[in-house]
Amino acid sequence: MPDTPQHDLPKPVLLVCTTCRAGQPLAEGETPPGRHMLDALEHALAAHPAPPVELRPVTCLSVCRQGCAAAMTQPGKWSYLLGHLSPALAGDLLAYGETYAAHATGAVLPSRRPESLRGAVLGRLPSLAEPSKDNAA
Repeated sequence: MPDTPQHDLPKPVLLVCTTCRAGQPLAEGETPPGRHMLDALEHALAAHPAPPVELRPVTCLSVCRQGCAAAMTQPGKWSYLLGHLSPALAGDLLAYGETYAAHATGAVLPSRRPESLRGAVLGRLPSLAEPSKDNAA
């Protein structure tokens, strides 16, 4: 991937679990926290002069006790699963997306993440598009 300029790649995709209940029971008809998270991100993206990510809702990222949950992915880069999120972190998630997009492999050290997201990474998956020595065990 070193030969691919970053500006030629599609935007990173931020997948947001809209059914996430953040480990809490919901009353009948109550909106899940994950849906509130998506709404906050949609609002933040609409106000952003150059949206850094493409937002996609998904159902169940299967980290219910560690929600709200989202994942950041982009072809040829590591994918990251994030947890313990809240709608108040929408701006920080967009800042993380900008840093992720700018890095060749998507690896964003905790020191380069917004303070609120330094402990949010629950796991990561290597890109399946192109093996690299970073992906080797």
